[in-house]
Amino acid sequence: MIYLRYAFVAIVLLITTLILAPLQMLCLWRRWTLARKLPRYWHIVACFVLGIRVHMRGRIEPRRPLMLSANHTSWLDIIVLGRVADVAFIAKSEVKSWPVFGLFARLQNSVFIERGDRRGTGKQIGTIAARLTGGEIIILFPEGTTSDGNRLWPLKYSLFGAASSAVSEVPEGKVYVQPVAVAYTGIQGMPMGRFQRPIVAWPGDVEMLPSLAAVIRARALDVDVCFGESVVFDATTKRKVAAIEIEDRMRRLLAERLRGRPGLPD
Repeated sequence: MIYLRYAFVAIVLLITTLILAPLQMLCLWRRWTLARKLPRYWHIVACFVLGIRVHMRGRIEPRRPLMLSANHTSWLDIIVLGRVADVAFIAKSEVKSWPVFGLFARLQNSVFIERGDRRGTGKQIGTIAARLTGGEIIILFPEGTTSDGNRLWPLKYSLFGAASSAVSEVPEGKVYVQPVAVAYTGIQGMPMGRFQRPIVAWPGDVEMLPSLAAVIRARALDVDVCFGESVVFDATTKRKVAAIEIEDRMRRLLAERLRGRPGLPD
């Protein structure tokens, strides 16, 4: 029976990709704004066939420019966050060359950054600022790696340089950074405990196919996406102070959901 489910997921995602990918390529080539919206349809289908139920807590910051700062547990985070809003992701440059994921990242119009390239930093910041000014919601995973889903790793404060440096590039001189917690809270209709959460986690030493197979075998997953109060970056903002505040808010949001507390209203 599980092999039928494997086949069902593969066939549906393949058909969806074959339909949407050429259209997305055309939209990116022509620079149509539809390119911001199409990936969301793919993520909606992916969540459906994988049995992922997404529960939003709080709301996305309505003010722009907006950057979302989210914890990172798994490749599933991309699908979950891509389902709740029209977003683009900041990704390390090597992702561009990854099989399958590299193609999807390019189709999502991700912003690829060279972390060790100091000479290219200004250009990368300019690209992010232009995308923010254009109204796009950019997602940053400031942990710089994936966790086991039970905790938030210390954030790399330097990654918020994109927000602070973009302040001078945007018309109003403000960039809103909203903390987000992605919490995997249920499996097959039952609460997911800390020892089950690694089922969805994707640490660096695990291959993609075994991770995908584990998610398919799980059949039904519940994910809470919690939106906290935004931190405003402007010309007077000290990056480290703001980053510490964002980290604290992310940590509290995640802990509340994993402990089953009400946290934010639906």
